[in-house]
Amino acid sequence: MGMGVYHGNDLRKITGGMKGRHVKVKRKYLTGRHPLNPTLGEKTEAKIVRVRGGNVKVKIKTASEANVYIPSQKKTVKAKVLKVIDNPSNRDLAKRGVVTRGAIIQTEVGKAVVTSRPGQDGVVNAVLVEGS
Repeated sequence: MGMGVYHGNDLRKITGGMKGRHVKVKRKYLTGRHPLNPTLGEKTEAKIVRVRGGNVKVKIKTASEANVYIPSQKKTVKAKVLKVIDNPSNRDLAKRGVVTRGAIIQTEVGKAVVTSRPGQDGVVNAVLVEGS
């Protein structure tokens, strides 16, 4: 993961009668990063990244447990994640066992849907799917 990913939007057409004006300069703040597809592991490993404005983003590399909210009991428990069952957004991610928002995971307390963005938030939060 050496190079940044350019996220600048300079493919648009400049309007307003502009003629042959120099338009594009790539800027550091227009860079993005490759996604850190979080998988399941023995322990939860995070990577701390400095982002724009000197802020930090905690990205999860491997996840072992999730904070699972149980709607019927109105409480949250920390449960071990056993496996990724499905990922509606992308079948390939499900096959590779990548934990993303919306992924359906099997935990000790039951099936749950991930509500946080582990690669962005540094935490795996999920809601139990009742009656599963």
